[in-house]
Amino acid sequence: MDSDIRIDYHHKIKRLLREVGKFVIGQDYMINRLLIGLFTNGHILLEGVPGLAKTLTVSSLSKALDLKFQRIQFTPDLLPSDLVGTMIYNQKEADFEVKKGPIFSNLILADEINRSPAKVQSALLEAMQEKQVTIGEQTFHLDRPFLVLATQNPVEHEGTYPLPEAQVDRFMMKVYVNYLNKEQELAVMRRMANLDFRAEIRPVLTRNDIMSIKSQINQVAISESLEKYIIELVFATRNPLEYGLKNEASFIQYGVSTRACIDLNLGAKALAYLDERNYVLPEDIKEVCKDVFNHRISLNYEAEAEGINTLQIIENILKIVPINKD
Repeated sequence: MDSDIRIDYHHKIKRLLREVGKFVIGQDYMINRLLIGLFTNGHILLEGVPGLAKTLTVSSLSKALDLKFQRIQFTPDLLPSDLVGTMIYNQKEADFEVKKGPIFSNLILADEINRSPAKVQSALLEAMQEKQVTIGEQTFHLDRPFLVLATQNPVEHEGTYPLPEAQVDRFMMKVYVNYLNKEQELAVMRRMANLDFRAEIRPVLTRNDIMSIKSQINQVAISESLEKYIIELVFATRNPLEYGLKNEASFIQYGVSTRACIDLNLGAKALAYLDERNYVLPEDIKEVCKDVFNHRISLNYEAEAEGINTLQIIENILKIVPINKD
């Protein structure tokens, strides 16, 4: 462990993982990415079939944090006012007053986010990007930290609304949640099939702890060569032919945005910090790259016809683009 990163917060993070582990088994990868988002102000989009503990993981994590949490079930009849709040008439005062909605929390679980229409998505977009909402003619700043953890089901498309590209780009990472292995599935079955099972998750990290951790992550060193490596990866998605990626060039419609540079840098620093290092390795960038890029690369119809997905494109880019050692 490097001496200039204090050990106490890593002890707390390990305690937090144990608390979440009281209910959640085998989703270490998802929890790691949620913590990266929490510690870098990055919203996270979780995608996976139903029943993989996406909602349970987020709600369990919220209990281990001394923060205000709200779960919002997105439905086709949800209105923007159901999300941000509205103006109501106070008969006693003979005047209108603001009734704030569930968005005024620190952690927001937007469950099945793709089931609500464009107006709701627009209201959420303002909150995610600007950290503020507008009710009537008044603008309210949201409390910090503010983090949106959204889930969506990739299987059912009937009755869903594709997220606008501008909103998708606001998510720091899109994390695919996969099935558990046999041993993990057995452990879940034994624990949750026990009707006498009782557990309580205790808060571990406070708001001040999170702010201190953010400050420490900001001090994690990343070399100039690795900064340039991030830029090369980004430009490889925009101009694949210049990097010898001929096949990828025929499948990519649009490359990643400038936000991808920022998020890849922050994500690599946070991953290094969680591994108890005060410097970034190339492996940190490669590991986070898939989650940062996969929702930002737009593929054309030819890619869809060939059965090519963004993760395959990213894997090839990581194989081809070299790290500048200079």
